[in-house]
Amino acid sequence: MHKARVLIMAGSDFSDWALVPGVDLHNELALLVEAGFSTMEVLQAATLNPAKFLGKTDTFGTIQVGPVADLVLLDMNPLEDISHTRKINAVVLGGKFYPKASIRAQFLNSFHEKADPSQEFFLFFP
Repeated sequence: MHKARVLIMAGSDFSDWALVPGVDLHNELALLVEAGFSTMEVLQAATLNPAKFLGKTDTFGTIQVGPVADLVLLDMNPLEDISHTRKINAVVLGGKFYPKASIRAQFLNSFHEKADPSQEFFLFFP
């Protein structure tokens, strides 16, 4: 399919109970590189290609004035190594900037509000 230039889109199917949203997308991107895709093709599979498929390139899939600006800011260049997509520094969502520390704090606050204090738990943030 890759050699035939079939449009490939990233986005793990969450029908498997063992998949973790976000984490498994990074795993999927790495598997696409292992399968022979360039890092640029893999990044496009996660960004531009879905917008092309949906006919929404005027709104999604690129960084420019006008389109929706939901994106992640990375500490390292994913074109050099696709695993650098895991090096998230901040997220821009709905035009609002969220640094990593803020995201972690919001998650932990939400988790603690809903957690059963009688249960032990372990959270891992890379």
